[in-house]
Amino acid sequence: MGKRKREMAERLKEERKNKSFANLKNEPSSPRKMRLVANIIRGKEVVGAVNILKFTRKHAALPMEKLLRSAINNWQTKNPGEDIASSNVVVKEVRVDGARTLKRISPAPQGRAHRIRKRSNHITIILDKK
Repeated sequence: MGKRKREMAERLKEERKNKSFANLKNEPSSPRKMRLVANIIRGKEVVGAVNILKFTRKHAALPMEKLLRSAINNWQTKNPGEDIASSNVVVKEVRVDGARTLKRISPAPQGRAHRIRKRSNHITIILDKK
């Protein structure tokens, strides 16, 4: 590993120490459906975002709520003694990236086959003060 690459890796490592985030890998839901839920909470305060996800009727809201609660716990671990409600913590960034796609085959008429793509995604939530 070169000097420049090592310095960059160390700088990124230091930045991650100050950020509170949570990752969820290989969630078996399509990224498009998950992004609809992610767009609802992006930029909102954390307490309001949890309430929004709790009462959202989308299927993708449950794993997103669990992940947000995990990010909140990570924030509280890095900031002991601070109250999250009074600290104006917001959902700074929500990233939904495509993950592996399971390819299946469904029988079709006249001896043909249609491909079924079962998509999954990776989700990252980053919290920060306002």
